[in-house]
Amino acid sequence: MKLIIDTDPGIDDAMAIAYAAAAPEIDLIGLTTVFGNTHVHQSSRNARYLVDKLGLAVPVAQGAPFAHGEDDHSPSEHVHGPEGFGDLTEIPEIGQNHDLSAAAFLVEMARQHPGELVVCAVGPLTNIADAMALDPEFASNLKRLAIMGGAVYCPGNITEHAEANIYHDALAADAVFSAPPETVLVGLDVTLKTLYKSADFEDLALRSPDMGAFLRDISRFYLKFYKEIGGLEGCGLHDSTAVIACTHDHMFDSVQTGLKVATEGKAIGATVPDETRPPVWVCRDVDGAGVVDLFTARVASLP
Repeated sequence: MKLIIDTDPGIDDAMAIAYAAAAPEIDLIGLTTVFGNTHVHQSSRNARYLVDKLGLAVPVAQGAPFAHGEDDHSPSEHVHGPEGFGDLTEIPEIGQNHDLSAAAFLVEMARQHPGELVVCAVGPLTNIADAMALDPEFASNLKRLAIMGGAVYCPGNITEHAEANIYHDALAADAVFSAPPETVLVGLDVTLKTLYKSADFEDLALRSPDMGAFLRDISRFYLKFYKEIGGLEGCGLHDSTAVIACTHDHMFDSVQTGLKVATEGKAIGATVPDETRPPVWVCRDVDGAGVVDLFTARVASLP
């Protein structure tokens, strides 16, 4: 399966990219970057660092720096650290970004691989909305869009109504859901059922002494946030679960519904069922233990 991950690395993004690199059923053909957990230039630097660390020959195309209608962004430093990788703050600049913007790269890859390309968006949906606006055929050229985002049948995490990725560009998200490609939404309804605990990271580091140890080390900051803010003894495999949904949909229970996104007011960023919209698949349950085991098994195969 040909895959592009649209990403804002980010600790859980790094985990998802490592999973995709290790999964034999995934042909990772590129990363596109967006603002979110970090500023977009940090997202791109972190993505290129991960590509190098994983020994991948895939391009990184830089995308949107801000949400639609905005000209500033405040990253989630309290969740992912000042540079996106927890306590790791010295991250080298390796390589260069692709000549095309993220949206243009997405459009071009979808044209080159019509009906084959899956895009997994694990940050704000700005690049996806921009690609849809750039090429009216982009959505139909995709095989599927998988989105880590939303809280349709459960509370949000950045507000009581909204999940962070949707909240950070509600306008873009609503545009995507107004005329979506074949789409699966992997939101908080399922990702908080995939807790990855400190002991899991330690086991991963033993089995994968380079990449596994790197993920363990950067995760300590993330686990502390989950413990202090949510009282949880682990972090959700948010982005990795969305990547896993691209190839292991049998591990998920889903329903079809149209969605709209609140774009103003107290509920901004809320993902609300709307039967007047084209239907998307919304994951409502997951084999959480199975996802955790699959993640570990795949990433443990890395050096």
